[in-house]
Amino acid sequence: MFGHFQEFEDEYLEMLYEFHEAEPHGMVKTGDLAKKLNVSPASATEMVQRLSKRGYVVYTPYKGVLLTPYGLEHGQRLKRRHRLAEVMLERLPFDGNSHATACRLEHAIDDDLEVALSRWLGHPDTDPSGRPIPPASGSVAERLAVQSHDPLRVPRQLSVGEGGHLVAIAASSALESLGLVIGAKVERNKEGFAVNGVNVLISPDLLSSMVVEVSA
Repeated sequence: MFGHFQEFEDEYLEMLYEFHEAEPHGMVKTGDLAKKLNVSPASATEMVQRLSKRGYVVYTPYKGVLLTPYGLEHGQRLKRRHRLAEVMLERLPFDGNSHATACRLEHAIDDDLEVALSRWLGHPDTDPSGRPIPPASGSVAERLAVQSHDPLRVPRQLSVGEGGHLVAIAASSALESLGLVIGAKVERNKEGFAVNGVNVLISPDLLSSMVVEVSA
């Protein structure tokens, strides 16, 4: 029961972070918040008051609500994990509702998994819709900073002349004909990309689904 209620709180904080993205430090009216979350204004006001008591927001009756630094960090972390989950789902052979599934997954992602996803996905800057993925914070940011020279990257992050061995790729029937199997050498050159020394034409979607470990 507590876990379900915590997720409900998280939905409010995540939505308030979206308002923050659109207008940093702007007051959010509870009516606007209620409309976005498809709840009654009374329910939104009650939840905002609860969040205020817990230090997540500052609530001024008849004016609106504003995230505290503590609430902003929490909302940012949730939104980051949601958008990382959407990137992951895009790269998998997943045919379901990515947004709804990411909403569920974000609550299951802890610090360790966030670090692992960031590395495996090649530290993406945007989600599949082009929205920015918020930067990591706290201990996750510290751990990723230590790994700033992470050898795992998606091909578009390679410089000309740089390459590495393929360690992950989304399943596709066209891969073997291109030589794209785990362990294959992928290198970026002036023409595009070469796989095991042979120039191949790789679609942007397929490139986004690949992760290579860059050679030292």
